[in-house]
This record gives sequence, C-alpha cells and structure tokens, in this order.
Amino acid sequence: MGLSADQLREALDALAAREPAIAAAVARVGYPEPRIRDRGVATLLRTIVGQQVSYKAADAVWQRLEAALGGDATDTAAWIAASDETLRGAGLSRQKIGYARSLAGLVESGELDLSHLPADDETAIAELVKVKGIGRWSAEIYLLFAEGRPDIWPAGDLAVQIEVGRIMGLPERPSEALTREIAEDWRPHRGAAAIFTWHHYRSDMGVI
Repeated sequence: MGLSADQLREALDALAAREPAIAAAVARVGYPEPRIRDRGVATLLRTIVGQQVSYKAADAVWQRLEAALGGDATDTAAWIAASDETLRGAGLSRQKIGYARSLAGLVESGELDLSHLPADDETAIAELVKVKGIGRWSAEIYLLFAEGRPDIWPAGDLAVQIEVGRIMGLPERPSEALTREIAEDWRPHRGAAAIFTWHHYRSDMGVI
C-alpha cells in the first residue's frame, strides 16, 4: 500500500517547515491525493502491459489476458505455460511477452520475492530491475505506490524535474543530478515530495 493521505500531509508539513518554497506551493495547490497500487505481481504485470499504450488500451489487453490465462492474469505459472501465440492473440507484443515471462520466471523460481523485498531502497530497486522491461523508474514507482516507501525519489521523472524547478524558482528545468541534489535536504520525506510534484504538475496543467 502506498502512502496514506495522513502520511502525505504529515510529510509535506515537515518539508514545508524547513523549505519556504514548498510551504508556498502547498498553500497554492493544496495536498495531493494518495497514489496507491496493490503490492505484488499484478501491479508489475500491469506496468509491463501498460507500457507505451493508453490506460484504456492496456485495460482491454488485460481483460483479454484474463480470459486467455484461465481467468487469472496474475498466475505466473500460467504465463510460463501459455504459448506466444496465445499471448499475442490477447494483444501483447513480442517484447512485452518477453518482459512478462522474465517477471513470471523470477517469481516462480523464488529469485524475486515481492512479499519480502530488501528493506534498503537501493537494494530493492536492484532486485526489481532484474526483470526485463522494469527499469529504475518503474521500480521506484512500484516501491512508492505499492509499498509506500517514504523516501523514494524518482529524480529521472520529467514531471518531477519540471516541478522541482518551478517550485524552487529555478530559471530552467534541473537535470536529474541537480534534482537529486536539491532533494537531499528533503530526506526522509522525498516520496511525499515526489507525489506532491505530480500534483503540482497537474495544477499547472489545470487538471486538478
């Protein structure tokens, strides 16, 4: 489970107390809603299925996979047993089939235990990126949204960079390295800061 509304509020209040720019931004756009995903293989499989397609298209493919895999698209053994033709028929590309089989194989072998990922964030990220198709950003998003780890900081995210620049009054979008450097002072609340930057981004786009 991700960070709750109360946890987000408490963390952002702590950040606002030490950083006037964050205090001003929270006063301007308010607190974000929680971003919560289920812990486990389903969220990672959906991440793979949803890469580079719309939510609607990904959901349609997921529904077809449910039917093709015996009613449970989270059954990793079924992913391994299914033929490529079956999975392509449900709408998956050859590349995504490879990614999903990589995840299923690691889970089935016990090499990846999603119920007991390492407590250290960087070590947990290293475990997750063993899965083909799961890069650092996807691993960070999983740890933040599905496990509610409070200090995850996806500094490579474009929206995070844009909004850190806007919130802090920088003349241009900071690089990933600078975005990471700026947030060092925000430990151990960088996860809430990340969720707030997306909320701030949506505010800038007029979609809150």
